[in-house]
Amino acid sequence: MSIVVEHEKRRQNILKKALDVFVDEGFEDATFQKIADRCGITRTTLYIYFKNKKEIFNYSIKQLLSMVEADLNEVRSDTKLNMMDKMIRVLSKILELLEKNRRLLSVILDYLIHLSRSGGDPNYRIRRRTLKLRHILATMVIDGIKAGEIVSMNVKAADDLFYPLIEAAIYRLAVLKQETVGDLKVSAALAVRLMARNDPV
Repeated sequence: MSIVVEHEKRRQNILKKALDVFVDEGFEDATFQKIADRCGITRTTLYIYFKNKKEIFNYSIKQLLSMVEADLNEVRSDTKLNMMDKMIRVLSKILELLEKNRRLLSVILDYLIHLSRSGGDPNYRIRRRTLKLRHILATMVIDGIKAGEIVSMNVKAADDLFYPLIEAAIYRLAVLKQETVGDLKVSAALAVRLMARNDPV
């Protein structure tokens, strides 16, 4: 049991230090050797944990998204909140997690540029990685409509309303190097309130 715990602890330490390498070097110039050097281990030891730098990078993103999904599902299951408050809280949590992970966002953008230059499809990668997030937001809109709190609307239109706020936050944090996106939290809350059904059901 303790071997498994130690293995996972070292894996987390590698991920943390690898992120520093990605931030310092950019995705393209970060090498497996540089990551091993930063971790104070040999490449052979690093191969025990990850097969290549892309796997390290993908695992970091997967971890972030799992954290986001867990937080959002916790809010969704809070029975003390109405659907409008849940949606506002969920969008606010997403933006806060993006703020906390500004460094990783910069690396992700670098990776997407690298992918695009090498003939890959960044749009496909983004949509694949954000599918669960979009599903959570869409489900909340549907639940809000069913509860009579949100006006009946096209769910895709609602997605097109919320998702650009998330993209704007990523741009501001990763490209413009802003520390916070508090104004977008206000915009997200306003967008949710504009969907509210004011007439009696």
